[in-house]
Amino acid sequence: MEGVLGNYLYYDWEMLLMEWLQSHLPTSGPVFWLLSNLSAFGEQLLLVAIMGFLYWGLNKEFGKYLGLNVLVANVWVPMIKNVVLRLRPYFVEGYNVKILRLVDSGADPYDVAAQGYSFPSGHSANAATLYGALAAHEKKRKILWVLAIVLPLLVGFSRVFVGAHFPTDVLCGWILGVIIVALIPWLRKKIKSRAAFYALLLLLTVPGFFYCTSNDYFSSLGMLLGFMIAEPFEEKFVNFENTPNLVRCVLRTIGGAAIYFGLNEVLKMPFSSEVLNAGDLTAYLIRTLRYTIVIFVDIGVYPMLFKATDKLWKKKPEEAQA
Repeated sequence: MEGVLGNYLYYDWEMLLMEWLQSHLPTSGPVFWLLSNLSAFGEQLLLVAIMGFLYWGLNKEFGKYLGLNVLVANVWVPMIKNVVLRLRPYFVEGYNVKILRLVDSGADPYDVAAQGYSFPSGHSANAATLYGALAAHEKKRKILWVLAIVLPLLVGFSRVFVGAHFPTDVLCGWILGVIIVALIPWLRKKIKSRAAFYALLLLLTVPGFFYCTSNDYFSSLGMLLGFMIAEPFEEKFVNFENTPNLVRCVLRTIGGAAIYFGLNEVLKMPFSSEVLNAGDLTAYLIRTLRYTIVIFVDIGVYPMLFKATDKLWKKKPEEAQA
């Protein structure tokens, strides 16, 4: 670990707790698979599915509300991480804490640019933000309040168990999520001009470009920029209609997820892995631009297809077979 840039910040009780969990709970087999995959409730794929199902399917405005909250969380977390520079628990020597689930399974566990710093927990912040925003928006649905408490707890437990985060990372991730759920909608209501609101968000998020050195910040910044461009574009040039049909909602979500992940890979193709993973200004600019394009296409351009597909759904069966 020589040359690793970061700080060894921890309490002994945190390390002892993680050692105890990993020595008393299975680290392989189906129970381990279940415990480690509780992290999925705060991961990218599920977030895209939930927000996409609402935005492309049931309720566009609700989807944008959730999306903005989560995107801000995704930018602020690495901004804080790159100030605190807290290394993950498995970096600490003298204890027997193992990393059982990497952030980037294709990269070296000690590649901080790929694996990210530890404080605060992004998974925990995502879970608190997404499920907290769901409950705050739909205040009368008690089940959502239950999920807003239970799911972040499960995610936080999982991140500690797999050795990816200290307990204090998780706690502060939850706190950050609650702050975002309260602050961002409040600011949006107070600032009537969307341009002024976006300008404030940029003021609060772009400074990380000048000091962050982990990939997660630049991915998240690109997604936020893509959202800011796509929202007014969709309203002016697309203005698609939501649908109460659950099958159509699911199909729209699958299509959007395919574009999200597929276009991301296509946009990597012009560049070598050495360029993409160089950890320099060029690599960061490419990553930011890539995610800006992906989100703009997914939110602003992809819904253009809905008018054509809606016509197919409205055709009579005999017309469709002709």
